[in-house]
Amino acid sequence: MLSAGKGALFLTALSAVSQVLGFFYRVVLSRLVGAEVMGLYQLIMPVCSVIMSLAAVGLTSAVSNLTSQHLALGNRKAADQTITTCLKLFFLLLLPVGVVVIWGSDAISVHLLGDARTQLGLILLIPCVALMGVENCHKHYFYGSGVVRPPAIVELLEQFVRVAGVWLFFEISMEKHGAISLNLVMWGMVAGELAAVLFSVSFLRRKKNQGSHLGAMRQIFFMSLPLSANRVLVNILQSMEAVMIPGQLRQFGYSTSESLSVYGILTGMALPMVLFPSVLTNSVSVMLLPAIAEAQEKKEHGYILTLIKRTCFYSLLLGFGCTMMFLFLGRWMGSFLFGNELAGTFIVILGWICPFLYLSTTLHSILNGLGKTTSTFFLNIMGLGIRIGFVLYVIPAAGIKGYLWGLLLSQSVMASGALFLLLRRK
Repeated sequence: MLSAGKGALFLTALSAVSQVLGFFYRVVLSRLVGAEVMGLYQLIMPVCSVIMSLAAVGLTSAVSNLTSQHLALGNRKAADQTITTCLKLFFLLLLPVGVVVIWGSDAISVHLLGDARTQLGLILLIPCVALMGVENCHKHYFYGSGVVRPPAIVELLEQFVRVAGVWLFFEISMEKHGAISLNLVMWGMVAGELAAVLFSVSFLRRKKNQGSHLGAMRQIFFMSLPLSANRVLVNILQSMEAVMIPGQLRQFGYSTSESLSVYGILTGMALPMVLFPSVLTNSVSVMLLPAIAEAQEKKEHGYILTLIKRTCFYSLLLGFGCTMMFLFLGRWMGSFLFGNELAGTFIVILGWICPFLYLSTTLHSILNGLGKTTSTFFLNIMGLGIRIGFVLYVIPAAGIKGYLWGLLLSQSVMASGALFLLLRRK
């Protein structure tokens, strides 16, 4: 078992490799399928987030927190029981959601997403989410146990299989039909998740627990319910935001194809470029949550304060460094990597959000580890409210660039709010 610092370092190293591979995948994919198909793909992703929040988000956090707490008290049996119970609850929650999405895929694609071409992608989301849920429950069990090698390897394996799968499906599609579609991207996701699940399940050897799961289920339910409810509402609002952007761009004067292309350039090219350095803060955040939960259980308040200070320093250092890099190299990145000048313009503007984005990510993880899920919920709602306001009132008048400044304001408010809550806690 690695310490939180060494664990985060190891996780960061392998995650960096995974992120490089994933970023390469996005660059190649954007050049192969084009901005419009990337826009369709980005329309489906918020639906995936909503389904995951309904079925898995609260459970994965419960696995990490409860596993860490049980092992801190030397109760391995209860820790093993946690993941078994969470997996059962996950499939119990996913079943009705999956039935509704598959049965209503036609109506959802046409009336909610605004494009019938997303229908098969919606159907393929269900097996993909099922695999993602199993993978994430196992990964968070490892995180809670302080074991970071298996989930890091799983992440890397998933990226390799996804890239290889999409490339294979692309070659087959071009050979047989001479065309490309959203579905080949979705099949690549399914292949990657399947490989990750097979590795996770084979790696984790657990003894069968003969005890009753009723007590564990009650504890998991009360821990995961607030976070799940929060994430459901947040992801529903994020989905509304994503669906509204192409429509508001049409009000600005773009055609349907142009609005999807601009949306695809923003969410499929520019944002992934700006988010790429967050592999560092994401790895730290993953390890922070169980570490903070364990420190809270042991009443180690000095250790928690030290983590908060270090988190702020390194997040801001990384953020300001990335801002400078994107300001000077953003236009070149857009033209060289994606072959798109508009992507470069977006990267330059989005570069300003880096310090706030990276700081917000890690501070929210600390708040969740301290059990302050309600606080992070309200901060997320506040940030989403700002962004949705810009979508509704600024995009029709100023276009997509106005929305980018809304992202900046949103992230600055969320980071400042999280920092204020943690400082007040002292």
